[in-house]
Amino acid sequence: MSKIGKRLIRSAKEARAIARGEAKPSSYRIHLPGDVDVQAIRKRLGMSQSEFSARFGIPSGTLRDWEQGRRIPEGPARVLLKVIETDPKAVERALAAA
Repeated sequence: MSKIGKRLIRSAKEARAIARGEAKPSSYRIHLPGDVDVQAIRKRLGMSQSEFSARFGIPSGTLRDWEQGRRIPEGPARVLLKVIETDPKAVERALAAA
């Protein structure tokens, strides 16, 4: 089995244990992605900076700073960017419902 497959199975077992009350939710740790190539994510989606900024609610100045290396996305932003990278439609659905 692949490394990602093993991680998914382990995560599912942990989630089941939490849902059954066999483990405390506070015992679960989320792995935050390290480096995030914001420009690569944006370009893969075929968006300009202004389009990406507007679509996902990221201030354009912040986006420019990330892409030019003046700033690094912090924890919650890294999580958002990872979700955008893997499933941008999920973020769009969540924001549309808000």
